[in-house]
Amino acid sequence: MTDAAASPSAPTLTGTDVGERLDALAFTRRHLRVLTGSGLGWALDAMDVGLVSFVLTALIAQWSLTGEQASWIASAGFVGMAVGASLGGLLADRFGRRSVFAVTLLVYGLATGASALAGGLAALIALRVIVGLGLGAELPVASTYVSEIAPARMRGRLIVILEAFWALGWTAAALIGFFVIPASADGWRWAFALGAIPAIYALIVRWSLPESPRWLARRGRDREADAVTRTFESSPALQGTPRRHAPLGTAAGAQLADRGLRALWSGEFRVRTGALWIVWFCVNFSYYGAFIWMPTILFAQGYGLVKSFGFTLIITLAQLPGYAVAAWLIEVWGRRVTLSVFLAGSALAAIAFGTATGEGMIIAAGMALSFFNLGAWGALYAATPENYPTSLRATGAGWAAGVGRIASIVAPLSVPPLLAAGGAPLLFVVFATFFVLAATAAWALADHRGAALDDR
Repeated sequence: MTDAAASPSAPTLTGTDVGERLDALAFTRRHLRVLTGSGLGWALDAMDVGLVSFVLTALIAQWSLTGEQASWIASAGFVGMAVGASLGGLLADRFGRRSVFAVTLLVYGLATGASALAGGLAALIALRVIVGLGLGAELPVASTYVSEIAPARMRGRLIVILEAFWALGWTAAALIGFFVIPASADGWRWAFALGAIPAIYALIVRWSLPESPRWLARRGRDREADAVTRTFESSPALQGTPRRHAPLGTAAGAQLADRGLRALWSGEFRVRTGALWIVWFCVNFSYYGAFIWMPTILFAQGYGLVKSFGFTLIITLAQLPGYAVAAWLIEVWGRRVTLSVFLAGSALAAIAFGTATGEGMIIAAGMALSFFNLGAWGALYAATPENYPTSLRATGAGWAAGVGRIASIVAPLSVPPLLAAGGAPLLFVVFATFFVLAATAAWALADHRGAALDDR
């Protein structure tokens, strides 16, 4: 029995009612808390993934690893992320966004701390798979959660800002890589330990966040949905003024999640799902293939360990302006145009980086790659949840991310043979080709700039 049925005075709400109230809000202090609380977990994810790129370079020297062995350390985490993303979305649509948040951080924190104690290659690979389970579920659920609470007129911008926490986490990883890892033989262990500590704080923050009122309304928990919505309505405005927003005009109906994964490939969603899976696969392949191996590629080109880490740190800093520009353009140009332009820029930057000679050209091309690639990531995370209704949103976003993680498994394994076949020029031409494919597929996505979400 639902709360509404249990009490005659309980509000009778639908997802559309809640959605209209949320879309009418200004940006409030409560929104800021949700954004920063979700962003903290996002930054931790980035820090963990980023740390692996620096740990690999150190372990290749310390453990005398082959390129193939090092590739498996990188890919192991993405194996877990592929499973975590797919299951996390399904679980979030069934049990709620906040609960899945907390569990993912707990799994991530425990396994990352244990990684610092790994005594050999097999143990480290196994722990990286477990870490990936937590990380994989985190990202699509977080973007779904924030998109369901954000007012429609600024929803895309807030999701890109959420994604910008990735740059903060990756920058933290670069700083740890630069200062901690080269400092001692156990530097990589301290790096993993530092990555686990903030997860405790993030777990506390996550439990303090409210459940998505759209999800509550779709599950028939009307009283809770109304109560959460009221906390946003009563929170002090930080930007903008409340306004009424035109509803999307979708018909009410049964929860599409009841049809399982078949709903993703129904006549209404099959084109969107196919396009999203292509974009996610291609972007993951190029991004993780390039950035996981970047310090090692620079080290192999004759730059010392500290210098290659320093180059990577500088290149990483260009992610922040990439997010900033994408956050502005996504509400001006829309999702499709912004995503495709940044992907095209990523393709050009990849070719430039692969053929760059000299420190100045390497840094400039690398910064361009960071700028465009991470701006594209922001636009992709903003667009993905909007392509599905509330009852299917986390499942759709999770499976798109899960398919993308398949590419992130394959990409690190593909780098050594591609380097052997044609060096950095061939490698980055391959990455550029994947970016072009993604830019083309992006035009098949639905663009919901300024529109209310589908609350079926």
